[in-house]
Amino acid sequence: MDDIKYATTIGLEIHLQISTRTKAFCSCENSFGREPNTSVCPVCLGMPGSLPVLNKEYLQRAIKTALALNCQIVGRMKFDRKNYFYPDLPKNYQISQYAMPLSRGGFLEIMTPAGIKRVGITRVHMEEDAGKLIHDEGGCFSLIDLNRAGAPLLEIVSEPDIFSPDEAHLYLRTLKSVLEYLDVSDCNMEQGSLRCDANISLMPAGKKGLGAKVELKNMNSFRAIRQALEYEQERQARVLSSGGVIIQQTRLWNEKKKITELMRTKEEAHDYRYFPDPDLNDFIIEQSMVRAIEGLLPEMPQVKMNRFIKEYSLSEYDARVLTADKHMADFMEQSVKLYPKPKVVANWLIGSIQAYLNERNMEFSQLHIGPGRLVEMIRLIDSGALSNNMAKDILQVMLLSGKSAGDIVKEKDLFQITDKSAIAALAVDVLQSNPKVKDDYLSGKKNALGFLVGQLMKKSQGKANPVAAGQALKALLEGKS
Repeated sequence: MDDIKYATTIGLEIHLQISTRTKAFCSCENSFGREPNTSVCPVCLGMPGSLPVLNKEYLQRAIKTALALNCQIVGRMKFDRKNYFYPDLPKNYQISQYAMPLSRGGFLEIMTPAGIKRVGITRVHMEEDAGKLIHDEGGCFSLIDLNRAGAPLLEIVSEPDIFSPDEAHLYLRTLKSVLEYLDVSDCNMEQGSLRCDANISLMPAGKKGLGAKVELKNMNSFRAIRQALEYEQERQARVLSSGGVIIQQTRLWNEKKKITELMRTKEEAHDYRYFPDPDLNDFIIEQSMVRAIEGLLPEMPQVKMNRFIKEYSLSEYDARVLTADKHMADFMEQSVKLYPKPKVVANWLIGSIQAYLNERNMEFSQLHIGPGRLVEMIRLIDSGALSNNMAKDILQVMLLSGKSAGDIVKEKDLFQITDKSAIAALAVDVLQSNPKVKDDYLSGKKNALGFLVGQLMKKSQGKANPVAAGQALKALLEGKS
């Protein structure tokens, strides 16, 4: 491979399933987990003579999302038919938007190591979902579940303003945070509520224009998206450096092999033969409705972060971490109402609790304890019943079991020893067992005290108050008791 440097350009297409009670154009229940093919009707099955009717809640949530992403809502929109043939598409076309979408021209700001970067959003448009194919592991057959057919989707299309897999990951994390604050979707990637396709192309650094783009599909986590983009970036660089040509195509991410594999050559817009859906009129979007929805937008992550800095006297880093996840931000605010020491609460959330979740690849929303449980544990520390180290161990049990700190302490008899006479007796025993270390301290080696405190903590099985232990040992060593 030669030493040519390549510039990477990435655009992302997010498909977001909107949490409405019913589907986009019919009254079928819009929910995950029902028995296959039990939430269907003539409209979403594409039966002859059936007519679609736009779900008003879907439109309102779509406008809400577009406004939060700084898009311009159009005054007039229409729906188109996107024609393609696939087993999970019962009508053989998808109701979507092409020429006159709901909105255009937005942006999302992300925090990169170099500072804030604005990523353009081409449009946010509405479309219905397809069904779902369930493939036999042996490859002998596939089953079709049409419960998802007709579910309300938003497609959020970014401009090609993303220049690395890391930036793509930051964009997705930031976008998911905004969507969770809006409460328009559960954003569950495992259940398919949030899906992402990525377009990536390479060009020799310094050259203008874009290279042939490759679309990546079949990525079911943010981590997989970053890995797929990293692999494809390297693959295209190898092809170009060896004198090859990148062919515009769609590739699938193979999670087991950690590679992308050819799926098909890439379609162009004309391949879908878009034309206006004759069953749906153009829709006039009144500015009064847009203004009303805009007035209901919640406090967004950036605004909440600034408020946390001012109201709770937190660092920008702490406030950014806490507000990046709506569930963590809500947990923080509820905890501070019960225990008005924000920095103490923040340290536990960002430290031990976040580490626990990261180790298990869990979301904060999957936490098994509530604010009351955490605050109870912190109060036990304040009262002297627990040391910080004991509390960290107890927190692990709390997070696994959901039990309260008080119950765990009682079950395991873990109350901290604070009785001065009991600690003094342990101190005498430690000094008798370690005469050489005692002599070292008396000869001026003051760091020997730390070793003696450690021995006392060991004898007490970690229950002695470490501050009281140090005081008791020092008093004995210096003849003050």
